[in-house]
Amino acid sequence: MAYIYFKSVREIVAIHQKTITASGGGTDGIIELGALECAIEQIQNDDYYPGFEDKLTHLFWVANKSHCFQDGNKRIAITACSMFLLMNGYLAVVEVFLHKMETISYHVAAGNIDKNLLLEVITSILYEEDYCEELKLKLLDSISKNQIDNEN
Repeated sequence: MAYIYFKSVREIVAIHQKTITASGGGTDGIIELGALECAIEQIQNDDYYPGFEDKLTHLFWVANKSHCFQDGNKRIAITACSMFLLMNGYLAVVEVFLHKMETISYHVAAGNIDKNLLLEVITSILYEEDYCEELKLKLLDSISKNQIDNEN
């Protein structure tokens, strides 16, 4: 399937500016966009990211973890990926994605959810009605384990 991609990182910068404004503020500065530019290019390589869920996961991971912006990195991960969903016709899952990824983005940034578990979460959001019991247990275990480790 032919996917529609962001043409440049400037599109994501524009989304970031709108997101900061719409979500109540924060610093609108750029730190370094190299990782995000690479991610936009990398997800177009079907050898590395064959499925849409792989592409979406990598884009979310990089936007969330790379600290390209002074503020709003979790928010831009959610909004840029929501736009990527819309661009590619995944209209039916955008609302669920926005809702579920608000909590997930925090735990990705905090290091509680690794990239493999993030892929499972995103795959579930795209193709399942709700998280299966196994995924719910993995999330609970990952979040609980890391919170206990951080307390000690």
